[in-house]
Amino acid sequence: MIDSGQARAQSIASLRSRRFAGFIIALVLLAAAMCLSLMTGSKQLSIEVVWQALFHNADSYEHRVILDSRLPRTLLALAVGPAFGLAGALMQALTRNPLADPGILGVSAGAAFAVAMGVGVFAISTLSGYVGFALAGALAATIIVYVIGGGAGKKPPTPIQLTLAGVALGAALSGITTALTLMNSKAFSRMLNWTVGTLVRKSEGDLWLVLPLILVGALAAFAISQALNTIAFGEDRASSLGVNVQLIRGIGLIAIPLLAGSATALVGPIGFLGLMVPHCIRWFVGPSQPWIFLYSLAVAPLLLLIADIVGRIVISPGEVPVGIVMGFIGAPILIVLVRRRSASKL
Repeated sequence: MIDSGQARAQSIASLRSRRFAGFIIALVLLAAAMCLSLMTGSKQLSIEVVWQALFHNADSYEHRVILDSRLPRTLLALAVGPAFGLAGALMQALTRNPLADPGILGVSAGAAFAVAMGVGVFAISTLSGYVGFALAGALAATIIVYVIGGGAGKKPPTPIQLTLAGVALGAALSGITTALTLMNSKAFSRMLNWTVGTLVRKSEGDLWLVLPLILVGALAAFAISQALNTIAFGEDRASSLGVNVQLIRGIGLIAIPLLAGSATALVGPIGFLGLMVPHCIRWFVGPSQPWIFLYSLAVAPLLLLIADIVGRIVISPGEVPVGIVMGFIGAPILIVLVRRRSASKL
């Protein structure tokens, strides 16, 4: 028994060390991706030029490119990446559905539809208007999918029910959104790039407007992360251990629209990020939700920055929107992960 206890303690210590070391490596890779993002574009710049622009701005052309274009989009990726990653991880934990993410469950489509209605009906043209409509649409879509999937009954909805409800609602809302944009292309011209997901032409002021909402959503997600571990063993058992399952679910249903809705309002719907990031993390750290959420803060913006950098390179001096690149990157990665049964387990 002593030997067995010691082996268990050593195994737990080894797992903790691996998780901690992996998180440090993820942060280092994220820092490297940030530097590369500031260096890469239609004109490649050296790390020395980036350093001078950040700390000794000489108001040269290269420095203006970095400070006015590349730095805002890099900071934007650092904000919306964790938001999409956390939203996906939270949705998968709450629904026990490995396919859950803001895109598949219709949350992003709800936000896009609400923004389209705001543009077409109320003629909104500012980010503050986008945010309000996107949050309302994301929240409404979350509730509708949950209710349609059977969440209004005594038993929680199954993963299949939620997926079918989300795909159906997302398809319907996407079709209506497309019809609205085609009916009045002039009014929706400013929304075209937004609909494919892009980090371009966003100012730091836009980021500071949305960041508090993302922070509130992230804090709510981390606040219930440990309880989600308990709920994973069954809601009845969690209730017997003192977990208020309904309260945890309610907090989660508020955090998801805050995270996904705010990020979507800022950069548009970006698919696959919230779906594949939790899978990648879960394969490495196991089913611990606090660690999955923590890793999402580093891994999600890392993948988003990589996609953005690839989009700047492939057709330089032009570029491909990050939402499109993420689809090309995400699809093969997801196929590999789905084939690994251990990566898909919740």
